[in-house]
Amino acid sequence: MNPHHPGPPHGVPWVPPSETEQRLYEAVLRGDFTEQIRVLAGAELFVLAPRAEVDAEPDSIYWRHQQTPRGLLVRPVLTRGMLPPWHPDWVFHRITLRWAAEATWRAPRALLAVNGGTPGELLLPTTPEHRAGWLRAYGEREHGWDDRFVALRHGPLHGPLAFGLACGAHLAFVNGVPWNDVGSAYRSYTEDLEALRDAWGVTDPAGWRKELDALLDGRNSPPEPDFALRVREELRAGRGAVPSADEWRETAAGHAQDLGASPASVRHVEELVRRIVRYEARFRADGLLPPEGRVRRTVAYDYGRAVNLARWGLSARFCTPPEAEQAIVHAGALARSAYGSWQEYSAGYALGRVLRFDGEEYGRFHEGNVAAHRGLTEYEGSPWRNIPWR
Repeated sequence: MNPHHPGPPHGVPWVPPSETEQRLYEAVLRGDFTEQIRVLAGAELFVLAPRAEVDAEPDSIYWRHQQTPRGLLVRPVLTRGMLPPWHPDWVFHRITLRWAAEATWRAPRALLAVNGGTPGELLLPTTPEHRAGWLRAYGEREHGWDDRFVALRHGPLHGPLAFGLACGAHLAFVNGVPWNDVGSAYRSYTEDLEALRDAWGVTDPAGWRKELDALLDGRNSPPEPDFALRVREELRAGRGAVPSADEWRETAAGHAQDLGASPASVRHVEELVRRIVRYEARFRADGLLPPEGRVRRTVAYDYGRAVNLARWGLSARFCTPPEAEQAIVHAGALARSAYGSWQEYSAGYALGRVLRFDGEEYGRFHEGNVAAHRGLTEYEGSPWRNIPWR
């Protein structure tokens, strides 16, 4: 299997598929070796492998040498934007420049071939001195939320599939993967298999489908938050004004009691209302909600995860691209019917996530929500700025 995309037709300029390839290409044109290494130090790099081989030895990476048509001995890697189309029998390990530097290089004249055979090809010497430079660049790379927003120029940018993918952009942002990629790898084959197994208990296509259906049906998250939020909306509709926190809490507890909830469950609903009030106040302070805003539903959290579960399942080879795309489009349609704007959707997603995992610590789950929301609402290249909600 040729792991590379074919080049553009003769005479057609090559368009780098993402900012990473753009920066590498420009550095090559300038002859800027230092910038080439700096870009690679912060980039995801991938090694192609037969799926059967990885399934047999998931903890091993066999990074083989290859002979190029020009007779050069190379070890190939690909950047994210240059990954070939999804194939059921070929998967990818995700590595770093540090990993490549620390690998054993027995052939002294071997080169590191980045995106070999493509217009963006980069061939790097691999002497101990050169690899020491890779390690220095890797250690000096910058970190932060600002570099998490990634898109592929050849990925969906408009239409129902792009809209659905944009509904999963929170997690894509937090995970540092392109928001609009339905392709060969989410993170990597083994990483996504492990995540599905450890976080979801999913080890096969049937289990993946079961969890996906629960998310699309809004059955994965606990029902109590949306029950409490629905009570508040009913009070507001009936009285023409948003109820006070005390009135909301007492009414929600009374409804729960009328429905036969146990005393412990009634107390849980009361405390849940208090938690929502506190989270909404924090959301307003951090810009997730406008000054008088409130959250109406949290089902966005299930829909956003459904988009990413579809992508994880595709990376794990539990489904095919058409199956993943169908689920992503469906999740987008459900989100559009439940919310009125990207901002409403984002606040609903954020509340569902922190109620599930944050425990009012306002830690990484809340911080990730805020960073993703700001990036997606403020960055000019964000899908939320370019794909209309209606």
